[in-house]
Amino acid sequence: MDILKRIEELKTLINEYSYEYYVLDNPSVTDYEFDQLMKELIQLESENPQFKTPDSPTQRVGGEISEKFVKVNHDIPMLSLDNVFSFEELRDFDKKVKKAVNRYTYTVDLKIDGLSVSIKYNNGYYERAATRGNGILGEDITENVKTIKSIPLKIDFKKPLEVRGEIFLSKKSFNKINQEKITNGEEPFKNPRNAAAGSVRQLDPKIVAKRNLDAFLYYGFGIDKSNHFEIIQCLKELGFKVNENTVFCESIDHVIKFIEKVSDLKLTLDYEIDGVVVKVNEIDLYEKIGYTSKFPKWATAFKFPAEEVETILEAIDFQIGRTGVVKPVAKLQPVMISGSLVSRATLHNEDFVNDRDIHIKDHVVVRKAGEIIPEVLRVVKEKRTGQELPFKMIDYCPICNSHLERKTGEADYYCLNPNCEAKHLEGLIHFASREVYNIDGLGEAILTELFNDGYIKNIADIFKLKQYKDELIKKERFGEKSVDNLLNAIENSKNNNLDKLLFGLGIRQVGAKTAKILVRNYHDLFDFANATIEELENIKDIGQATSNSVYQYFHKKENIDMLNEIKNLGVNTIFIDNRMNDETVFTAKTVVLTGTLTNYSRNEAKAIIEKLGGNISSSVSNNTDYVLAGESPGSKYDKALTLGVKIINEEEFIEMIKIG
Repeated sequence: MDILKRIEELKTLINEYSYEYYVLDNPSVTDYEFDQLMKELIQLESENPQFKTPDSPTQRVGGEISEKFVKVNHDIPMLSLDNVFSFEELRDFDKKVKKAVNRYTYTVDLKIDGLSVSIKYNNGYYERAATRGNGILGEDITENVKTIKSIPLKIDFKKPLEVRGEIFLSKKSFNKINQEKITNGEEPFKNPRNAAAGSVRQLDPKIVAKRNLDAFLYYGFGIDKSNHFEIIQCLKELGFKVNENTVFCESIDHVIKFIEKVSDLKLTLDYEIDGVVVKVNEIDLYEKIGYTSKFPKWATAFKFPAEEVETILEAIDFQIGRTGVVKPVAKLQPVMISGSLVSRATLHNEDFVNDRDIHIKDHVVVRKAGEIIPEVLRVVKEKRTGQELPFKMIDYCPICNSHLERKTGEADYYCLNPNCEAKHLEGLIHFASREVYNIDGLGEAILTELFNDGYIKNIADIFKLKQYKDELIKKERFGEKSVDNLLNAIENSKNNNLDKLLFGLGIRQVGAKTAKILVRNYHDLFDFANATIEELENIKDIGQATSNSVYQYFHKKENIDMLNEIKNLGVNTIFIDNRMNDETVFTAKTVVLTGTLTNYSRNEAKAIIEKLGGNISSSVSNNTDYVLAGESPGSKYDKALTLGVKIINEEEFIEMIKIG
């Protein structure tokens, strides 16, 4: 037998059957027949490793475990979309498009509730996959995405190609995963999107391979087509899975009719959607229609109205936040909303409850605000029986019994006791969360248990948890593998940049954006201890309240002692400006763009300059280093001439970025 020939035959057959099963949902062979072919291929490749290739179906089982995800730059930014919530707003969007261009059509896609992904192919072979990240910088998830069976490892397209789409988890797979988690005594995922995102970010691809993720692709850079709908058809011909409900629309009226149909269709789908994406079809019109600082003006997302459900408010509890704020929380009779079971909802503050006349035992209408946070919308007063109990705000902290204070001009009450355990726990949950230190495996439930058992009482204790490895393994719901994964995640988190640490400390007024501003001015954590309030206030976009909070935090001995402890435990306390690692022609240079470029969109040029360490400004001044001028430059060009600022054209720009 010609072994190589047989291996190639098996690869061809398995790929064809996989495409039928995972993309067309129309298999022509039984699972048993498919498994036998795969088994034969695995054996032949094992006996003849010289014939194993990267595009073999056997490579989807998952590679080596990663220590962490490597950051990657997107050559073309992955832009987010502006949202509209009504047909009136959608028509306003269309009017703005009509002001910019005359003749245009639309492509409308379902808005899949999943995780955005970019996948690169080179010479027809799968090369790299990355998350969206912040749109400019994502994470390399190549090995994990390789396990998704609907994504081809080889395509009949030799030019460089970047495809973009949405990774998701079907409702069927989601239910199966959650059932397994419940059986194993683990906390189930809240919804399919969280499950998909959590799966993609697993460090072990073998775990990802078992999750049965899927993906719809909706765009391809490198395909020479004039409109978006043609690109989708081309992706389908290349073997990619595209959504069968994508439609071409000649007008905004046609778009609205389709959306009306989708509202009923969404209930029959085996995957979650939260709206539709409306894009101008003609790609050559994009530059003329333009961009805002955040979004393209030629596309928008129509979001479905939040689902509203009636239930009973059984009780009102009180939750203590990391800053000491005390919030009333509705304890609800459990109800399904937008695909997840809801038993609690925010009531915001005392004024919110009183203004809406909310009583305990009321029938209430609940919705998910922004499809994320459940909130009580209104009371169904006609269903009152007289047995309902009026709300009364508490006077003392339910945890430490300290007297609560409501500050002048604020709606919230605060527990001012610095030693209140509830504040400490919420602060730790905030620190370990995905948005901050992103310690995988240290979620709210696990952290609460470790806090109550005395293992973790402050941030430093998180990084000392490895001392208790043997004890943790013996705890219920833990085990050796989960403890190893947790300790590895904690160890990896030590390398986070300083802005993450500053955000994680829970200083009042210091959110993620403010933390980034602060660390660009003070590159060492301990520099903040020497900063005066006046110096902090002089930083652009930093106000008096923030300056006072930062100053007070870094002038408390217990805080400095804790920070010294985590530094000694190996936690990074230095800001590393990733833009400035290598000197380039744009390093620390301020650039202003004007006019229309031929080879790049405005956002693409901005991303390239920022990637090379430059700063983008919207106005020309004596501090401007370069003005990049395209066709039909405006007043910025004239001002640059007046001030003697160096003006570069697109050809010069291309040469400069080649040099880097």
